[in-house]
Amino acid sequence: MQDKIWLSSPHMGGNELKYIHEAFDANWVAPLGPNVDGFEKDLEAFLNDDVKVAVLSAGTAALHLALIECGVMYGDEVICQSMTFSASANPIAYCGANPVFIDSEKDTWNMCPVALQKAIEDRISKGKKPKAIIVVHLYGMPAKMDEILEIAEKYQIPVIEDAAEALGSTYKGRSCGTFGRFGILSFNGNKIITTSGGGALVCHTQEDKDKTVFLSTQARDNAPHYQHSHIGFNYRMSNIVAGIGRGQMEVLKSRVEARRKMHNFYVDLFKNIDGVTVFSEPADDYYSNHWLSAIIVDEEKTGKNREDVRLAFLEDNIESRPLWKPMHMQPVFEDAPYYGDQVAEKLFENGLCLPSGSNLSDQDRDRISKIIKQLFA
Repeated sequence: MQDKIWLSSPHMGGNELKYIHEAFDANWVAPLGPNVDGFEKDLEAFLNDDVKVAVLSAGTAALHLALIECGVMYGDEVICQSMTFSASANPIAYCGANPVFIDSEKDTWNMCPVALQKAIEDRISKGKKPKAIIVVHLYGMPAKMDEILEIAEKYQIPVIEDAAEALGSTYKGRSCGTFGRFGILSFNGNKIITTSGGGALVCHTQEDKDKTVFLSTQARDNAPHYQHSHIGFNYRMSNIVAGIGRGQMEVLKSRVEARRKMHNFYVDLFKNIDGVTVFSEPADDYYSNHWLSAIIVDEEKTGKNREDVRLAFLEDNIESRPLWKPMHMQPVFEDAPYYGDQVAEKLFENGLCLPSGSNLSDQDRDRISKIIKQLFA
Protein backbone atom coordinates (compact mmCIF):
# COMPACT_ATOMS: atom_id res chain seq x y z
CA MET A 1 0.00 0.00 0.00
CA GLN A 2 1.16 3.53 -0.75
CA ASP A 3 2.22 5.81 2.12
CA LYS A 4 -0.69 7.75 3.58
CA ILE A 5 -1.25 11.33 2.51
CA TRP A 6 -2.78 13.07 5.51
CA LEU A 7 -5.32 15.88 5.49
CA SER A 8 -3.15 18.11 7.70
CA SER A 9 -0.28 16.61 9.68
CA PRO A 10 2.19 18.30 12.08
CA HIS A 11 5.17 19.94 10.42
CA MET A 12 8.14 20.65 12.65
CA GLY A 13 10.58 23.44 11.83
CA GLY A 14 13.72 22.04 13.49
CA ASN A 15 14.34 24.53 16.31
CA GLU A 16 11.59 23.30 18.64
CA LEU A 17 14.01 21.01 20.51
CA LYS A 18 16.31 23.95 21.28
CA TYR A 19 13.61 25.65 23.34
CA ILE A 20 12.54 22.38 24.95
CA HIS A 21 16.13 21.61 26.00
CA GLU A 22 16.44 25.10 27.47
CA ALA A 23 13.35 24.42 29.58
CA PHE A 24 14.78 21.13 30.84
CA ASP A 25 18.21 22.59 31.49
CA ALA A 26 16.73 25.41 33.56
CA ASN A 27 14.15 23.08 35.19
CA TRP A 28 11.29 25.26 33.91
CA VAL A 29 8.69 22.50 33.47
CA ALA A 30 5.75 24.27 35.12
CA PRO A 31 2.93 26.33 33.54
CA LEU A 32 5.14 29.42 33.60
CA GLY A 33 8.63 30.30 32.46
CA PRO A 34 10.68 31.91 29.68
CA ASN A 35 9.06 29.92 26.86
CA VAL A 36 5.55 30.86 27.98
CA ASP A 37 6.53 34.53 28.11
CA GLY A 38 8.43 34.29 24.83
CA PHE A 39 5.65 32.49 22.96
CA GLU A 40 3.12 35.10 24.07
CA LYS A 41 5.39 37.94 22.92
CA ASP A 42 5.97 36.20 19.57
CA LEU A 43 2.22 35.89 19.00
CA GLU A 44 1.56 39.49 20.04
CA ALA A 45 4.21 40.70 17.57
CA PHE A 46 2.79 38.54 14.78
CA LEU A 47 -0.82 39.67 15.32
CA ASN A 48 0.48 43.26 15.32
CA ASP A 49 -2.57 44.99 16.78
CA ASP A 50 -1.41 46.02 20.26
CA VAL A 51 -3.03 42.88 21.70
CA LYS A 52 -2.20 40.86 24.80
CA VAL A 53 -2.02 37.06 24.46
CA ALA A 54 -2.39 34.38 27.15
CA VAL A 55 -1.30 30.90 26.07
CA LEU A 56 -3.44 28.05 27.37
CA SER A 57 -3.86 24.28 27.24
CA ALA A 58 -6.29 24.35 24.27
CA GLY A 59 -8.31 26.62 22.04
CA THR A 60 -11.41 25.16 23.70
CA ALA A 61 -10.10 26.32 27.08
CA ALA A 62 -9.56 29.79 25.63
CA LEU A 63 -13.14 29.94 24.38
CA HIS A 64 -14.47 28.74 27.75
CA LEU A 65 -12.60 31.51 29.57
CA ALA A 66 -13.73 34.11 27.00
CA LEU A 67 -17.36 33.21 27.70
CA ILE A 68 -16.78 33.46 31.45
CA GLU A 69 -15.11 36.85 31.05
CA CYS A 70 -18.09 37.99 28.96
CA GLY A 71 -20.31 37.16 31.93
CA VAL A 72 -22.02 34.11 30.43
CA MET A 73 -23.81 32.14 33.14
CA TYR A 74 -26.27 29.28 33.59
CA GLY A 75 -29.41 29.74 31.52
CA ASP A 76 -27.98 32.48 29.28
CA GLU A 77 -28.05 32.27 25.49
CA VAL A 78 -24.98 32.54 23.27
CA ILE A 79 -25.12 32.93 19.49
CA CYS A 80 -22.78 30.60 17.62
CA GLN A 81 -21.98 29.88 13.99
CA SER A 82 -23.48 26.52 13.04
CA MET A 83 -20.92 25.59 10.36
CA THR A 84 -17.98 24.77 12.62
CA PHE A 85 -16.31 22.09 14.73
CA SER A 86 -18.02 21.14 17.99
CA ALA A 87 -15.30 22.85 20.06
CA SER A 88 -16.84 26.20 19.06
CA ALA A 89 -20.13 25.28 20.72
CA ASN A 90 -19.22 22.93 23.58
CA PRO A 91 -17.90 25.67 25.92
CA ILE A 92 -21.36 27.26 25.83
CA ALA A 93 -22.64 24.09 27.47
CA TYR A 94 -19.72 24.13 29.94
CA CYS A 95 -21.16 27.42 31.22
CA GLY A 96 -24.64 25.94 31.54
CA ALA A 97 -25.77 28.30 28.78
CA ASN A 98 -27.74 27.52 25.63
CA PRO A 99 -26.49 27.92 22.04
CA VAL A 100 -28.45 29.69 19.32
CA PHE A 101 -27.10 28.62 15.94
CA ILE A 102 -26.73 30.81 12.85
CA ASP A 103 -26.53 29.70 9.21
CA SER A 104 -23.66 30.50 6.84
CA GLU A 105 -23.55 32.87 3.89
CA LYS A 106 -22.31 31.61 0.52
CA ASP A 107 -19.28 33.91 0.07
CA THR A 108 -17.12 32.92 3.05
CA TRP A 109 -19.18 30.00 4.47
CA ASN A 110 -19.16 31.89 7.78
CA MET A 111 -21.86 33.48 9.93
CA CYS A 112 -24.58 35.12 7.84
CA PRO A 113 -25.10 38.73 9.02
CA VAL A 114 -28.74 38.70 7.82
CA ALA A 115 -29.56 35.59 9.86
CA LEU A 116 -27.61 37.02 12.82
CA GLN A 117 -29.73 40.17 12.83
CA LYS A 118 -32.96 38.16 12.67
CA ALA A 119 -31.82 35.88 15.48
CA ILE A 120 -30.93 38.73 17.82
CA GLU A 121 -34.21 40.53 17.20
CA ASP A 122 -36.21 37.33 17.74
CA ARG A 123 -34.37 36.35 20.93
CA ILE A 124 -34.81 39.86 22.34
CA SER A 125 -38.54 39.74 21.51
CA LYS A 126 -38.67 36.54 23.59
CA GLY A 127 -36.92 38.26 26.50
CA LYS A 128 -33.65 36.40 25.91
CA LYS A 129 -31.01 38.86 24.74
CA PRO A 130 -27.87 36.83 23.85
CA LYS A 131 -24.82 37.39 26.07
CA ALA A 132 -22.17 36.82 23.37
CA ILE A 133 -21.63 36.05 19.69
CA ILE A 134 -19.13 33.38 18.59
CA VAL A 135 -18.08 33.85 14.97
CA VAL A 136 -15.69 31.40 13.28
CA HIS A 137 -13.15 32.00 10.50
CA LEU A 138 -13.82 28.66 8.82
CA TYR A 139 -10.80 26.82 7.37
CA GLY A 140 -8.87 30.08 7.65
CA MET A 141 -11.36 32.16 5.63
CA PRO A 142 -12.12 35.51 7.33
CA ALA A 143 -15.77 36.15 8.17
CA LYS A 144 -17.65 39.30 7.14
CA MET A 145 -16.42 41.13 10.23
CA ASP A 146 -17.58 44.65 9.31
CA GLU A 147 -21.23 43.62 9.07
CA ILE A 148 -21.08 41.30 12.09
CA LEU A 149 -19.39 43.90 14.31
CA GLU A 150 -21.88 46.58 13.22
CA ILE A 151 -24.79 44.36 14.29
CA ALA A 152 -23.06 43.38 17.55
CA GLU A 153 -22.38 47.04 18.36
CA LYS A 154 -26.00 47.99 17.63
CA TYR A 155 -27.24 45.53 20.23
CA GLN A 156 -24.23 45.84 22.58
CA ILE A 157 -23.32 42.14 22.45
CA PRO A 158 -19.63 41.17 22.73
CA VAL A 159 -18.06 39.23 19.86
CA ILE A 160 -15.69 36.30 20.40
CA GLU A 161 -13.69 35.33 17.32
CA ASP A 162 -12.93 31.64 16.96
CA ALA A 163 -9.74 32.03 14.93
CA ALA A 164 -8.54 28.50 15.77
CA GLU A 165 -8.09 27.81 12.06
CA ALA A 166 -7.11 31.32 11.00
CA LEU A 167 -3.66 32.23 12.39
CA GLY A 168 -2.04 34.13 9.52
CA SER A 169 -5.34 35.15 7.90
CA THR A 170 -6.32 38.81 7.61
CA TYR A 171 -9.43 40.86 6.86
CA LYS A 172 -8.75 44.27 5.34
CA GLY A 173 -5.13 43.89 6.40
CA ARG A 174 -5.91 43.16 10.06
CA SER A 175 -5.20 39.82 11.71
CA CYS A 176 -8.12 37.49 12.36
CA GLY A 177 -8.60 37.09 16.10
CA THR A 178 -8.08 40.80 16.86
CA PHE A 179 -11.51 42.21 15.94
CA GLY A 180 -13.73 40.99 18.78
CA ARG A 181 -13.75 41.50 22.53
CA PHE A 182 -11.71 38.28 22.57
CA GLY A 183 -10.10 36.04 19.96
CA ILE A 184 -9.06 32.43 20.33
CA LEU A 185 -6.26 30.50 18.65
CA SER A 186 -5.50 26.77 18.49
CA PHE A 187 -2.20 24.93 18.22
CA ASN A 188 -3.62 21.43 17.95
CA GLY A 189 -1.61 18.86 15.99
CA ASN A 190 -3.43 19.54 12.73
CA LYS A 191 -3.29 23.35 12.84
CA ILE A 192 -1.08 25.66 10.79
CA ILE A 193 1.46 25.61 13.63
CA THR A 194 1.28 23.18 16.53
CA THR A 195 2.39 22.76 20.12
CA SER A 196 0.92 19.20 20.04
CA GLY A 197 -2.01 20.58 22.00
CA GLY A 198 -2.57 24.15 23.10
CA GLY A 199 -4.33 27.40 22.41
CA ALA A 200 -4.38 31.08 23.27
CA LEU A 201 -6.79 33.83 24.24
CA VAL A 202 -6.25 37.14 22.46
CA CYS A 203 -7.17 40.12 24.66
CA HIS A 204 -7.16 43.88 24.15
CA THR A 205 -6.18 44.95 27.66
CA GLN A 206 -3.61 43.87 30.22
CA GLU A 207 -6.47 43.58 32.71
CA ASP A 208 -8.23 40.95 30.58
CA LYS A 209 -5.00 39.02 30.08
CA ASP A 210 -4.24 39.10 33.81
CA LYS A 211 -7.74 37.81 34.57
CA THR A 212 -7.27 35.03 32.00
CA VAL A 213 -3.99 33.93 33.60
CA PHE A 214 -5.59 34.12 37.06
CA LEU A 215 -8.58 31.97 36.07
CA SER A 216 -6.41 29.50 34.13
CA THR A 217 -4.15 28.84 37.13
CA GLN A 218 -6.90 27.80 39.56
CA ALA A 219 -7.83 31.38 40.55
CA ARG A 220 -5.56 31.45 43.56
CA ASP A 221 -5.89 34.63 45.63
CA ASN A 222 -2.86 36.69 46.60
CA ALA A 223 -2.25 35.14 50.01
CA PRO A 224 0.56 33.13 51.67
CA HIS A 225 -1.81 30.15 51.95
CA TYR A 226 -4.09 28.60 49.32
CA GLN A 227 -7.18 30.78 49.20
CA HIS A 228 -9.78 30.92 46.44
CA SER A 229 -12.59 33.44 46.01
CA HIS A 230 -13.42 32.37 42.44
CA ILE A 231 -13.78 29.08 40.58
CA GLY A 232 -10.54 28.48 38.69
CA PHE A 233 -9.32 26.13 35.97
CA ASN A 234 -6.17 24.21 35.14
CA TYR A 235 -5.86 25.76 31.68
CA ARG A 236 -2.40 27.36 31.52
CA MET A 237 0.13 26.19 28.91
CA SER A 238 3.30 24.53 30.19
CA ASN A 239 6.75 25.97 29.56
CA ILE A 240 7.76 22.83 27.64
CA VAL A 241 4.78 22.96 25.27
CA ALA A 242 5.36 26.70 24.79
CA GLY A 243 8.90 25.84 23.70
CA ILE A 244 7.46 23.91 20.75
CA GLY A 245 5.38 26.98 19.95
CA ARG A 246 8.42 29.27 19.95
CA GLY A 247 10.13 27.00 17.43
CA GLN A 248 6.99 26.89 15.30
CA MET A 249 6.66 30.68 15.27
CA GLU A 250 9.99 30.83 13.44
CA VAL A 251 8.41 29.05 10.45
CA LEU A 252 4.82 30.36 10.63
CA LYS A 253 5.07 32.64 7.59
CA SER A 254 6.50 29.85 5.45
CA ARG A 255 3.72 27.51 6.63
CA VAL A 256 1.09 30.01 5.50
CA GLU A 257 2.83 30.32 2.14
CA ALA A 258 2.89 26.52 1.75
CA ARG A 259 -0.84 26.18 2.57
CA ARG A 260 -1.69 28.90 0.08
CA LYS A 261 0.47 27.10 -2.48
CA MET A 262 -1.66 23.98 -1.95
CA HIS A 263 -4.81 26.04 -2.51
CA ASN A 264 -3.39 27.37 -5.78
CA PHE A 265 -2.52 23.79 -6.77
CA TYR A 266 -6.19 22.82 -6.38
CA VAL A 267 -7.41 25.91 -8.25
CA ASP A 268 -5.24 24.85 -11.18
CA LEU A 269 -6.20 21.17 -10.87
CA PHE A 270 -9.94 21.84 -11.03
CA LYS A 271 -9.97 24.84 -13.37
CA ASN A 272 -11.22 22.81 -16.34
CA ILE A 273 -13.65 20.61 -14.40
CA ASP A 274 -17.08 22.23 -14.67
CA GLY A 275 -19.08 21.68 -11.49
CA VAL A 276 -16.20 21.61 -8.97
CA THR A 277 -15.63 24.88 -7.10
CA VAL A 278 -12.54 25.50 -4.97
CA PHE A 279 -13.25 27.49 -1.80
CA SER A 280 -11.50 30.84 -2.38
CA GLU A 281 -11.48 34.42 -1.13
CA PRO A 282 -14.53 36.36 -2.43
CA ALA A 283 -12.64 39.68 -2.67
CA ASP A 284 -9.29 41.34 -2.06
CA ASP A 285 -10.32 42.32 1.50
CA TYR A 286 -10.00 38.65 2.47
CA TYR A 287 -6.63 36.92 2.89
CA SER A 288 -6.96 33.28 3.95
CA ASN A 289 -4.15 31.11 5.27
CA HIS A 290 -6.06 28.28 3.53
CA TRP A 291 -5.49 26.04 6.54
CA LEU A 292 -7.64 23.52 4.72
CA SER A 293 -8.43 23.63 1.02
CA ALA A 294 -11.98 22.57 0.21
CA ILE A 295 -14.21 22.00 -2.80
CA ILE A 296 -17.92 21.89 -3.58
CA VAL A 297 -18.97 19.16 -6.02
CA ASP A 298 -22.08 19.73 -8.15
CA GLU A 299 -23.33 16.24 -8.98
CA GLU A 300 -25.69 17.46 -11.70
CA LYS A 301 -22.79 18.98 -13.64
CA THR A 302 -20.06 16.41 -12.93
CA GLY A 303 -21.95 13.15 -12.59
CA LYS A 304 -19.93 12.66 -9.40
CA ASN A 305 -20.66 13.57 -5.80
CA ARG A 306 -18.63 14.41 -2.74
CA GLU A 307 -18.47 10.77 -1.67
CA ASP A 308 -17.20 9.60 -5.06
CA VAL A 309 -14.21 11.90 -4.64
CA ARG A 310 -13.60 10.92 -1.01
CA LEU A 311 -13.74 7.19 -1.74
CA ALA A 312 -11.45 7.52 -4.77
CA PHE A 313 -8.87 9.19 -2.53
CA LEU A 314 -9.40 6.62 0.22
CA GLU A 315 -8.68 3.78 -2.17
CA ASP A 316 -5.23 5.29 -2.77
CA ASN A 317 -4.65 5.89 0.99
CA ILE A 318 -5.25 9.63 0.71
CA GLU A 319 -7.19 11.30 3.52
CA SER A 320 -10.02 13.72 2.77
CA ARG A 321 -13.05 14.63 4.85
CA PRO A 322 -16.54 16.06 4.46
CA LEU A 323 -16.94 19.64 5.68
CA TRP A 324 -17.94 20.14 9.31
CA LYS A 325 -21.42 18.82 9.98
CA PRO A 326 -23.36 21.90 11.13
CA MET A 327 -23.98 22.12 14.85
CA HIS A 328 -27.75 22.48 14.48
CA MET A 329 -27.73 19.04 12.78
CA GLN A 330 -25.82 17.37 15.62
CA PRO A 331 -27.81 15.08 17.95
CA VAL A 332 -26.37 16.76 21.05
CA PHE A 333 -27.74 20.17 19.95
CA GLU A 334 -30.91 19.08 18.15
CA ASP A 335 -33.15 21.15 20.43
CA ALA A 336 -31.22 24.41 20.02
CA PRO A 337 -32.75 27.33 18.07
CA TYR A 338 -31.45 27.80 14.52
CA TYR A 339 -31.76 30.82 12.22
CA GLY A 340 -31.12 30.78 8.48
CA ASP A 341 -31.91 28.85 5.36
CA GLN A 342 -30.06 25.73 4.17
CA VAL A 343 -26.66 27.10 3.18
CA ALA A 344 -24.77 25.14 5.84
CA GLU A 345 -26.68 21.93 5.10
CA LYS A 346 -25.89 22.14 1.39
CA LEU A 347 -22.23 22.88 2.07
CA PHE A 348 -22.03 19.81 4.28
CA GLU A 349 -23.81 17.67 1.70
CA ASN A 350 -21.58 18.66 -1.21
CA GLY A 351 -18.30 19.83 0.32
CA LEU A 352 -14.99 18.04 0.84
CA CYS A 353 -11.74 19.06 2.57
CA LEU A 354 -8.62 18.01 0.68
CA PRO A 355 -5.04 17.25 1.79
CA SER A 356 -3.61 20.66 2.66
CA GLY A 357 -0.49 20.14 4.77
CA SER A 358 2.52 22.42 4.45
CA ASN A 359 4.71 19.29 4.30
CA LEU A 360 3.15 17.74 1.18
CA SER A 361 5.64 16.91 -1.56
CA ASP A 362 5.55 17.14 -5.36
CA GLN A 363 5.12 13.35 -5.35
CA ASP A 364 2.07 13.73 -3.09
CA ARG A 365 0.60 16.34 -5.41
CA ASP A 366 1.19 14.05 -8.39
CA ARG A 367 -0.78 11.26 -6.67
CA ILE A 368 -3.63 13.64 -5.84
CA SER A 369 -3.69 14.97 -9.39
CA LYS A 370 -3.73 11.49 -10.88
CA ILE A 371 -6.77 10.45 -8.82
CA ILE A 372 -8.73 13.56 -9.79
CA LYS A 373 -7.92 13.28 -13.49
CA GLN A 374 -8.92 9.60 -13.53
CA LEU A 375 -12.16 10.25 -11.64
CA PHE A 376 -13.29 13.15 -13.84
CA ALA A 377 -11.91 11.82 -17.13
